[in-house]
Amino acid sequence: MSEAPLLSGWGRIFGVGRSVSAPDLEKASGEAVLFRGLGRSYGDSALPPPSEPVVVSTVLADRIRFFDRVTGLFRAEAGLALCEINRLFLREGWFVPVTPGTQFVTLGGMVAADVHGKNHHVDGCFGDHVESLKLCVADGRIVECSMENEPELFCATIGGMGLTGHILEVTFRLGRIPTPWIWQETRRIDGIEDFVGALTSAASEWPFTVGWIDCLARGRALGRGILTCGRWASANEAPSHPPPLLRSVGVPFVFPHGVLNRWVVRGFNAAYYRFQGSRPRRGIVHPEKFFYPLDSVREWNRIYGPRGFTQYQCVLPKPGDLAHTREFFGLLTRFRAAPFLCVLKDCGPEGRGMISFPMPGISIALDIPVRPETRALVDTLNEFVIAAGGRIYLCKDSFTRPEHFRAMEPRLESWLAVRRKWNPEGRIRSAQSVRLFGDKP
Repeated sequence: MSEAPLLSGWGRIFGVGRSVSAPDLEKASGEAVLFRGLGRSYGDSALPPPSEPVVVSTVLADRIRFFDRVTGLFRAEAGLALCEINRLFLREGWFVPVTPGTQFVTLGGMVAADVHGKNHHVDGCFGDHVESLKLCVADGRIVECSMENEPELFCATIGGMGLTGHILEVTFRLGRIPTPWIWQETRRIDGIEDFVGALTSAASEWPFTVGWIDCLARGRALGRGILTCGRWASANEAPSHPPPLLRSVGVPFVFPHGVLNRWVVRGFNAAYYRFQGSRPRRGIVHPEKFFYPLDSVREWNRIYGPRGFTQYQCVLPKPGDLAHTREFFGLLTRFRAAPFLCVLKDCGPEGRGMISFPMPGISIALDIPVRPETRALVDTLNEFVIAAGGRIYLCKDSFTRPEHFRAMEPRLESWLAVRRKWNPEGRIRSAQSVRLFGDKP
């Protein structure tokens, strides 16, 4: 096993702990308090509790067990990275049924967070496509679970943040695609009412939709932004050659505190909005530019400075999503928050994961630099989300109070009951489970 430095989530809020990499997860899981993939969860869900500061990194356990080229059935170890799946299969006409906004995640992490993407309104979460899981539960037993075998454990593990058992292997189906290129349309939207309407109507025409919002615009421009829609390009639309490998650039150092301020963000947002122009833009784009635009900048989390950042992601339910969304952005304006990035998605029905994040409504994701007032802002946003009947995404959370999470998650007690059955002493736990669920520190 090899040691790694002190750990943090992607938001660069560091905790006590280090990781050790193990190629054999079954052997490593016996004493492990937590498994960790590539560390792209933003908050403390992949950080260990202070009393047991070592986690097992899964990244060396990345073998493909089998792949059926007729049906797309695919099974691999939990440490296999999505970027490797894309590298091996995208050019061959296969793609994962659901992808998050980065390809630097592992299969185990995709299940634990039950990731969703730009196609949630059509295809749901990743967990909705998982057919079986191989787990090591708290007492050391190896369990193969699915909707037919131990369905409660299966559904509690999907979106369960790795707290029901250590994920060893994942079985799901890759989907056939006509070409590895994306046909994209982007258009500028002038305000939040038009944006919510455009996002909702686009869902009936496009399999992939996402919106970028300028959170600092005010008045009639409140909620202005750019709506991006896409689909897989047909053979007669796409280039004859496969997508080339893209180069990335790196952020070489941690930016000084205060560089990313509201004036910088306001200037960037205005320029980006105007650059789109008043007319829609259509054409072929590289799939990585469409699905993973931030992956082209390595270590982009460094721009938030030494204090790091948190991503606040909530879903505001239907009906009432327009009124809720307008009030939410008005709240940000009154709080003088300056999110550098704000993304809207249209969410479809709940998935099979017992505490998975999405529900029918509008998802809002904000990247917020950590400042002294950040906790008060998160408290205020959470109270609004509770009143609106929404909820937050545990994979992104760093600051939510346990009473707030319980108030917004009526499914929690059922999930906790299943977790207690398979992890009765809370041996498998995280810094997040200590914070939210009262696990042993």
